[in-house]
Amino acid sequence: MAFRVHESVLRGEIDNRIKGVVRGRIWIEGRTEPIVLELRGNCGSDLAGCLVTFINPTKPIAHPHLDSLHSTQRGTIGTLTASRKVRVFDVPLKEAFDMIRRKEKPPEHMANSLYLEWFSEANGRVVIESADYELSISAPEWRLSAKDEADRAEQAAGGMADFMARLTEAIETHQRGQKDPKQEWDEHDYEKFLKESDARTDKYAELLDKYGDSDQAEAKIASEMGWDRIGDENEAERMSIEEINAICEAATDGPLPDPDPHREGIDWIRTESGDLCHPLQHRCFESAVKFHDEIGILGLENSEDKDLEQFIFELQTTSAKLAGALNSIARGQGFPEGAFTVAYLKRALDHLHKSQAGLEAVVPKKILPELKISEARKELLEIRESILRLMDEFRGRN
Repeated sequence: MAFRVHESVLRGEIDNRIKGVVRGRIWIEGRTEPIVLELRGNCGSDLAGCLVTFINPTKPIAHPHLDSLHSTQRGTIGTLTASRKVRVFDVPLKEAFDMIRRKEKPPEHMANSLYLEWFSEANGRVVIESADYELSISAPEWRLSAKDEADRAEQAAGGMADFMARLTEAIETHQRGQKDPKQEWDEHDYEKFLKESDARTDKYAELLDKYGDSDQAEAKIASEMGWDRIGDENEAERMSIEEINAICEAATDGPLPDPDPHREGIDWIRTESGDLCHPLQHRCFESAVKFHDEIGILGLENSEDKDLEQFIFELQTTSAKLAGALNSIARGQGFPEGAFTVAYLKRALDHLHKSQAGLEAVVPKKILPELKISEARKELLEIRESILRLMDEFRGRN
């Protein structure tokens, strides 16, 4: 996905007063020195020839992967403008989300947003987007001609095309060596398939982030993903995203089969809200919630400690991966192929190991009580052993 750092920005400046070059400095929360921009190309017509300075008046939030953002961003321009139209809520974000959950429409208005996009040699696509920043824009020292604008648009499109090509290459890399679907697959074959699926998801998410969900965007995304080439030989009717979503919703409207009562507590449990889920997934989810809440009680929720954040985030991700691997079984939808489930459980185990690594990195800092460390360590080990037992069980089903 694009490296988005708008919430971490303190202040910055973008200088396009020399034609064909965009330079800049951006001060980021958690870094003493600014990020330096050295980009080929020009800003959009509203910022071309200008010096732009901006300040983030809101409380900055440190980016979780700040260490991987290179200090010098060399590359080409994408879209650089201060007049991108966005919808802005007229109420606080939490209140807006609460209204949406109640099927209410929060009050909103259209506003101009600063949108800075570039394609970095070190980090790929990087985006800063905010309607909250306070801007100061100098008078232009030169203006884009019609040819300049055409060249700028072509250069920005070329940067996006190169970036998409790298994402496509990642998909093709995972496709190579995959077995024919008609052959019998083992867990390693499914691992390759799931990695390809991840790569496709990354590409789709990037396109959706870039182009949005309008009708025009839908056609462009379909073309980039290759969906418009499916069924061309017989001119099969293609479905819109809305139609696909409607079909998926209809498929889940009917009652699910009742789970086997003899497998209660083994393959499924019913939560207090009435949902069916696998006991191990539920345990992992509840543990993640519990440790997150206890960290809040200790006043550490805003500590910005990366290892503490990794411990919680990776445990939450483990729960999500376990849901993908096991909850169809819990809902009585049958057992998927054993090798597929093992491959999915491996992914959950990988995230659990990262959670354990985060916890162990927290220990010497003594920011958590020893009793809490001991409790968390024991819980993660027991979840790990349960995952390994399930992997052995499903290997035996092949």
